[in-house]
Amino acid sequence: MIQTIPVQLAARGYDVCVGPKLLDEVGPRTRRLVGGQAAFVITDSNVGPLYARRVAASLTEADFVVRVHDFPAGESHKTLATVAGLFDRIFAAEIPPDRDSVIVALGGGVAGDVAGFVAATLLRGVAVVQVPTTLLADVDSSVGGKTGVDHPAGKNLIGAFHQPRGVFIDPGALATLPEIELAAGLAECVKHGIIRDAGLLDWIEAQSHSLIAGDEELFGELIARNVAIKAAVVAADEREAGERAHLNFGHTIGHAIEAEAVFAAGGPGDLRHGHCVALGMVAANQIAVRRGLLSGDEAQRVEALLAELGLAVRRAGVDGERLLGIMRRDKKARGGVIRFVLPAGQLGRVAIYDDVTDEEILDAIEYLA
Repeated sequence: MIQTIPVQLAARGYDVCVGPKLLDEVGPRTRRLVGGQAAFVITDSNVGPLYARRVAASLTEADFVVRVHDFPAGESHKTLATVAGLFDRIFAAEIPPDRDSVIVALGGGVAGDVAGFVAATLLRGVAVVQVPTTLLADVDSSVGGKTGVDHPAGKNLIGAFHQPRGVFIDPGALATLPEIELAAGLAECVKHGIIRDAGLLDWIEAQSHSLIAGDEELFGELIARNVAIKAAVVAADEREAGERAHLNFGHTIGHAIEAEAVFAAGGPGDLRHGHCVALGMVAANQIAVRRGLLSGDEAQRVEALLAELGLAVRRAGVDGERLLGIMRRDKKARGGVIRFVLPAGQLGRVAIYDDVTDEEILDAIEYLA
């Protein structure tokens, strides 16, 4: 059964479809949304060999002229250089792009962000459809229109808001997902429970063993519940002027850890975005406990759940002062002030705090170490 979750943004609204075999329906579903001739599938070197041919065949059957362009997988390739290389290949196509062309973003969060940014800037904006293949992209990055690339100064510092015409999520694609990537996506699901729906946390705890085992039907339900949370937040605050910043829970310290790993250490190693967010949530909860915003028992409950799902809750060797410097340059900071999203009295509710001190941050980072 296909579940459809609307993202209500007036003229820019679209549907997120979740269900089995949707990879084989990308073509006709895209055709109903886009009337152009050319479809450029942008994917990475991991996902392309698994699913690009299948998606391209569906698009061809829907009367698109299809070209597949991939780039090396990994956060370290989420750069302007990668975007420039994709532009070169798109403009060299026998059928050049026009304003009616469509970009098909196939893959995880990196592929979706890069392809979305290409669509946002190609000819000043062409249509994009998102076809995520990782749990993290399913429940988070494919929905909401954030696109962009990294810079040595930090993650996602170059980008644009560019909403997709549609999002097509096939839970069957998770069958080929490595455990480390599956855990990364589960971290974002826990995050959604903490910021909006404590009942979702209860459900994840109850189903944790089946989720780790890869139950496709359960993943369909998990994805739909999380997309509904993300869609509601995006509909209320498309451009992150207020409420949408709640989605950054765990990302303040988490992004700094990720940026240091990718740019300073030369690669993520055993870290993925979701793993960094998990560490950031543990640290944020410690700040909340210190402020009396969350009980120690609730913080330990979250930590135990993250560990149960295969996520690290400690990180040796983190440099607090260095991470502070990265956080001040992060796009979430305002005038050098580091903003934190913290639980607001209980799990399921959060608020934004601009008065977290360096001492509180350094203590939380020390807790991780």
